[in-house]
Amino acid sequence: MRLTTRACVLALALLLVVPAVAAARNPILFVHGFSGGSWNWDKMIGRFKADGWRDSELWNWSYDWRQSNATTAAQIRDKVNQIRAATGASKVDIVSHSMGGLSSRWYLKYLGGQWVIDHWVSLGGPNHGTNAAYLCGWWTSCQEMQYGSSLLDQLNAGDETPGPVKYGTFWSSCDEVINPDTSTVLSGAFNFNVGCVEHVWLLYSWPVYERVRDFLRYY
Repeated sequence: MRLTTRACVLALALLLVVPAVAAARNPILFVHGFSGGSWNWDKMIGRFKADGWRDSELWNWSYDWRQSNATTAAQIRDKVNQIRAATGASKVDIVSHSMGGLSSRWYLKYLGGQWVIDHWVSLGGPNHGTNAAYLCGWWTSCQEMQYGSSLLDQLNAGDETPGPVKYGTFWSSCDEVINPDTSTVLSGAFNFNVGCVEHVWLLYSWPVYERVRDFLRYY
């Protein structure tokens, strides 16, 4: 009986000194916006690395931002499949900026992404359109960001946040590109007002990064 008690005490002591195993993380695919590129994410990726994410978990890429967002959505599908094959992950997180929110939403809603994406983040996404899109309407992608475009009507018809995905939008109350500012907000999402942050600065703001990181960690 004494040996059994000692064994129990030893086992308990070991549990107290052995560090807890970190929760598994999903790889993150970063999707830039209009006129952007993979370099848009350099600062944020550096911060994720400083917080313990590995290179193999952080994927940024560039695409032709002039093409239809539906075309980009198919490329996102292929990229997610590549990430899952390379990492063995069952699910991937998406962090998007601006127009990148539209192509990634199309992927989720119409190309099966809702079943393999765990968290989806939109930083200043024109989810219900923006008047800034009337300044670049000679490109298909920009036409699709105009109020009442066919693409927006389809994205916002019925359920704006389909499937088991954890949707998070981060919008600024003084975004000079997304008008109205609340265009980013989606029904059924976790919608976070990050205060007064310029549109491009959403990519670089430390407080915005912290909130995105914590959304991916804890939601």
